[in-house]
Amino acid sequence: MGFFTGTKVGQMLLALVAFALVIAFLLLIARLADKLKGEKGRRVVTVSVFIGPALVLLAVGLIYPAIRTIYMSFFDARTQNPVGLANYQWVFTNPDSVRGLINTFWWVLLVPVVSTLVGLLYAILIDKARFEKYAKSLLFLPMGISFVGAGIIWRFVYDFRSAGQRQIGLLNALITGAGGEPVRFLQDSPMNTFYLIVVMIWIQAGFAMVLLSAAIKAIPDDIVEAARLDGVSAWEMFRHITVPSIRPTLVVVVTTIGIATLKIFDITRTMTGAKFNSQVLANLMYDQSFTFGNNGVGSALAVVIFVLVIPIVLYNIRQMFKNREVRGA
Repeated sequence: MGFFTGTKVGQMLLALVAFALVIAFLLLIARLADKLKGEKGRRVVTVSVFIGPALVLLAVGLIYPAIRTIYMSFFDARTQNPVGLANYQWVFTNPDSVRGLINTFWWVLLVPVVSTLVGLLYAILIDKARFEKYAKSLLFLPMGISFVGAGIIWRFVYDFRSAGQRQIGLLNALITGAGGEPVRFLQDSPMNTFYLIVVMIWIQAGFAMVLLSAAIKAIPDDIVEAARLDGVSAWEMFRHITVPSIRPTLVVVVTTIGIATLKIFDITRTMTGAKFNSQVLANLMYDQSFTFGNNGVGSALAVVIFVLVIPIVLYNIRQMFKNREVRGA
């Protein structure tokens, strides 16, 4: 037994065995449920067997931490004395936090919109082209790179050395090679935030392109042919046929990228260390909670991020039900 508790491999094997036993137990209950009398009883047991564990994990891994975080946001740094709304006042008045809010606003505004536009234009331009598969792979490749990996790659692209020194950054090497002065891409605020945003757009454009390309191909051919017979221009085709047809997918792409952007942490942490006024809300939450040990303010920042995500999620759900009603009609 010491092997299973004393080594990482043993603990992993023990966890796998436990997981297999739990699954076997649930399947056994589901099998026994088939022998129950009454269709309603069998249905209740079967649903409980398969949904129950998911609800338990959701409660333990999401609901309880959310409630705990909200509770901690009304206490001081050590979660000992209640401070009311003081932590939220800090979030909206502290200069560093205000800068994080402004930067996060630019991230959420630009990344979903620009990524979606790039992906949409790319999908339209390469649609049914001879080299379509290769062109899609080219834009989708960054999706296979983690945010940390992308940050490291682009940190070398943006790297700055003083004038007269050998530039190892790609952009500054090109600039100095053309006779210009090296640019402090990551050090000079506020432009460094927009240079960081470019990295996120580079990653997410492939995601947008794949979904939108699939939506474009799903447009019925008879609609496209009828529009062409009517002599519509390319712009009219895009405006009156393509965009209305793929609108549900556009909503999903924009909202999904928006939620991911609102929680952005890796790129700023990797490329600038959240310094030079490039911090965002997630960086501030991490610093306050784990660097400075201020659990109250860190929890308040987490709650603010959560609240900002809610409207995007609700809009997505609303559009989903609306599309379902339209299809049902």
